[in-house]
Amino acid sequence: MAGTTLCTDTSEAVELFKAQGLYLKPIAKLTVCVQLPKLKEMGKSISNWEVMEKIKRMAKPHSFVSLKIIKSTMEFMRLEGEAETKTEIKAIIQCLDGRTIKLSGFPEVLKVKAAEAKVSHPSQHDWDSFFRDAKNMNEMKPGERPDTIHVKDLPTKWFSHRQKDRPSEQVVKRVFENFGEVRCLDIPMLDPYRKEMTAVKSNGLQTFSFNTGITFELYVQYKEYISFVKAMDSLRGMKLLYIADDEEEKAYTSCIKVDFDKTKHLSDRSIKKRRMEREKLEQLEREREEKVRKEREEEEKRIEEEKRKKEEEEKEKERKRVEKLEKREKRRREREEKRRLKAQERKRLEEERQYQAKIQMEE
Repeated sequence: MAGTTLCTDTSEAVELFKAQGLYLKPIAKLTVCVQLPKLKEMGKSISNWEVMEKIKRMAKPHSFVSLKIIKSTMEFMRLEGEAETKTEIKAIIQCLDGRTIKLSGFPEVLKVKAAEAKVSHPSQHDWDSFFRDAKNMNEMKPGERPDTIHVKDLPTKWFSHRQKDRPSEQVVKRVFENFGEVRCLDIPMLDPYRKEMTAVKSNGLQTFSFNTGITFELYVQYKEYISFVKAMDSLRGMKLLYIADDEEEKAYTSCIKVDFDKTKHLSDRSIKKRRMEREKLEQLEREREEKVRKEREEEEKRIEEEKRKKEEEEKEKERKRVEKLEKREKRRREREEKRRLKAQERKRLEEERQYQAKIQMEE
């Protein structure tokens, strides 16, 4: 599945919803900074591959799940690495931090610094300051205060029930009820009209990125502030872990994006606007369906009428053909009757002639 990674160590897993095989696992990342030598000769360059191989060798017996360069300048190179567990990250940092490496072709010894990477995730200060300073928010109303989380890039199959290509709202609700009572839930993918809804920020509506259905996004609103805080804190620095319920029990991880809602997406006003917009679209859909139905009926009538006309034409053609044949047969019989009468007349005349001749001979 796109966006997921095979997991070989589930020792740090935190149960999220065991019935669905869902857990949380800490993101284990570190940043490595390597001081680069000054390039004194023209045409001489530093091999990124060599730097990465040196770092990997220094980290042994521990290993990286991934290691990539995230920034490179003339003075330093910054890399980001990921391991299976936090414990392994700490061990790798001990192997790297404060050590030195030497690159081929350069006499200088290069210093290496390593530290655990900071994971980008909103803090309580972030949402408190946002809602305090927001002029168009009323913290007395749901959806206009810190009570709604926005989660993106959730693997669809992990939250499905019978339809594997669509998340189950019931499953999603039970998963996020682990943090507290859910007041409202919205999964844009499950709304057949959401793609058609116009995005106007001023009225609380918002656009959504609909992909092929591999992943989905959702909004969860909690009744209590403490539940919202618990959800945000529990998801901080975590990725989603799925352990398959089969004989192999393979495990996979997926990175998800978590933020607090800043758009009043689940405010009563926004929900009402979306409902009204949906009703309009449903009405348009009904009108389109009615139009299509009438067009289909008219087309069927037209086809039926053409069929009837064609049948009538065929019948008329057949009638004319039969009539023509009957006329031809009648003419043939009339000709035969004339020939028969002529033959009879000739026979009668011949017999009369013979009779007269016989009388004359007798006289």
